[in-house]
Amino acid sequence: MKVVSLVPSITEALFDLGLTENEIVGRTKFCIHPEEKVKNVAIIGGTKNINIDKIKALQPDLILANKEENIKEQVEALMEDFKVIVTNVENIEDNYYLLKNLGQIFHKEERAQHFNLKIYEILNEAKIKSPIKVAYLIWKNPYMTIGSDTFIHKILGEIGFENIFKDKTRYPEIQTEDLAEADIIMLSSEPFPFKEKHIEELKEFYPDKKMMIVDGEAFSWYGTHIAKCENYFKELISEVESIEI
Repeated sequence: MKVVSLVPSITEALFDLGLTENEIVGRTKFCIHPEEKVKNVAIIGGTKNINIDKIKALQPDLILANKEENIKEQVEALMEDFKVIVTNVENIEDNYYLLKNLGQIFHKEERAQHFNLKIYEILNEAKIKSPIKVAYLIWKNPYMTIGSDTFIHKILGEIGFENIFKDKTRYPEIQTEDLAEADIIMLSSEPFPFKEKHIEELKEFYPDKKMMIVDGEAFSWYGTHIAKCENYFKELISEVESIEI
């Protein structure tokens, strides 16, 4: 079966389940894991600007898309010629069924179950002793954060963080003064590539507040990725619990 993946985390999951470059024939430019394998797969544009002609030339048997990451009109155009599965992952239960379904489609059920069990094990063990209020920033100019109907919010909650913007939805714009309630301000490494200099900018407003750069992939990449984040979450929690708040 020839597959085109329009979703970075699903591309990674397909390789983790045991598919090869012979089966995964197309990917987006943001599909970067696993690096040594995706480099051999044709790029068909970005997640938001798919090159439909390139996909047609590949003649895939199946295209995997995502409700949030891809543009509805582009996906519908592909549906006219190809079988397309549109995924929607908002929480860990959705993620469980995503991997289970991929396992069934590609006859990799045992491998899918292995990753699902590992993810549940990691999230059960990675727990903060008492809830800590956080603001999780994903963008700058304007600052943007995450609401309660996002996968990132669910992962934060799974390991014990309380999102101070839980009364918001999707990815709202906020002002610097809106961050006052947070015990910790997390600046994600993606989609905006926050660096230490951006922490220094915020320190001008909140000199005493704890701020940290966090691995955006650990919080936002669904599929199999969380199964590889055990050490990262343990180190993050250890760092957070050492802070006097």
